[in-house]
Amino acid sequence: MQNKKKNSKIMLVPEDVIEGRIYFIRGRKAMLDSDLAKLYGVELKALNQAVKRNVKRFPDDFMFQLSKEENDFFLRSQFVTLEAGKYSKYLPYVFTEPGIAMLSSVLNSEKAIQVNIQIIRTFIKIREMIISNSELRAKIELLEKKFDGKFHIVFEAINKILSITKEDIPVTKRIGFDDKKAK
Repeated sequence: MQNKKKNSKIMLVPEDVIEGRIYFIRGRKAMLDSDLAKLYGVELKALNQAVKRNVKRFPDDFMFQLSKEENDFFLRSQFVTLEAGKYSKYLPYVFTEPGIAMLSSVLNSEKAIQVNIQIIRTFIKIREMIISNSELRAKIELLEKKFDGKFHIVFEAINKILSITKEDIPVTKRIGFDDKKAK
């Protein structure tokens, strides 16, 4: 049992590598089949075959296929120049977080299972960061509302200072030596 706990803490793939492969597609955080295959250490064809054999486990909110337009746009936005023959002629499948979790039930290699755990933890971390950011935003807005009245006078004074033009400044007699008068 102790050995299993040690293995679950091993980082097979750096977290930033996983985060860099999570995209926002059709309003969802998702990953491409090709990226998942690389992370799992399996061929893309093997990953897609395993999914097709278990297609009932992958409803539309778990997995979907990019349209040609989406794929072209996505490739252009991710890669400046496309090398001929480097990218698949098939439209990629995209897996959302629940779809990635389901992949663990169809891919049985030890590495795939461990990487899958890392990916799910990364999704959870991203979700927690989004939640904490929205909580922080709410707290700041509350503070602004709470202290806005108290700092209203300060904001008014600043606005008055900012609205002053050169013509509004009274002309005063200069103090000191004027070299123009001396000539």
